Amino acid sequence: MGVEAVIFDWGGTLTPWHDLELADMWRAICSAHLPPDDVEKAATELARAELDLWKRSDEEHRSGTLDELFDLAGVRPTGEMLATHFEVWTPHTHTDPAVPVLFNALRERGIKVGVLSNTMWSRDLHERIFARDDVLHLLDGAVYSSEIPWTKPHAEAFRAAMDAVGAADPSSCVFVGDRPYDDIHGAKSAGLRAVQIWHQTTHAFDRPGLTPPDALIHDLGELLPHVERWHAV
Repeated sequence: MGVEAVIFDWGGTLTPWHDLELADMWRAICSAHLPPDDVEKAATELARAELDLWKRSDEEHRSGTLDELFDLAGVRPTGEMLATHFEVWTPHTHTDPAVPVLFNALRERGIKVGVLSNTMWSRDLHERIFARDDVLHLLDGAVYSSEIPWTKPHAEAFRAAMDAVGAADPSSCVFVGDRPYDDIHGAKSAGLRAVQIWHQTTHAFDRPGLTPPDALIHDLGELLPHVERWHAV
C-alpha cells in the first residue's frame, strides 16, 4: 500500500525550535497593555497557568486553550492584548524554508499532507501562520489539540489527524515530530511509522522506555528518501 499520508508536528518540526522563557514572553505581552505595577504579577500567573496546562497535557493527555489559560491566570484579555500575543510570538513561528518543497514533493507522489499539533492556540492563529508562509493550501488536513479533548501521545489525537487527511490505515501513515514521547512513542503506539527530527533541546524531552523512531533526521531535507523507501513497499 505504501505511504498514504505524512502528518507533521508543528513547533520544533515545521517551525524550527526556539528555546524560550514563557515568563519573558508573557512579560512582553502584558507590558504593552497593563499598568506597570500589574505587569509582573500578571505575567507570572500567565506563565504558571500555561505550564500547568502543559503539565496536564503531558500527564493526562488532555488539551487546553488560550481562553482556559487566561481564566486560570485571572487575566481578562482584550482584543489588542491577543493581537500583541500573536505579534510577540511571530518571530518564533516562521515555517522552515524546506517545507514548501517537501510538501509539494509529497503531494506529487500522491501522498497526503497533514498537521497534528499540541497547542493552546486556535485553528485561526495557525492558519494565519501557514497562509502567511504560503503553505496553507498544501495541507490536506490539520488537527489542533485546542479543538479536541486529547493531546499527543493519546491515540485518539493521531486518529483525528488521520481522519482529517482521509487516511484509514495507521500503518500507511508516517508521523514526523521532535518529541520522543508525545510524537514518536505516541505515533508508534497508535500504529503509525514515526520519524524524529533532532534539535538542540530534543534530549531534554527523552525518558526511559520509549519506542524508538523508524528514522532519525536532523532537518526536513532528509525526510523524503525515507518516505520514498516506505512508499515503494
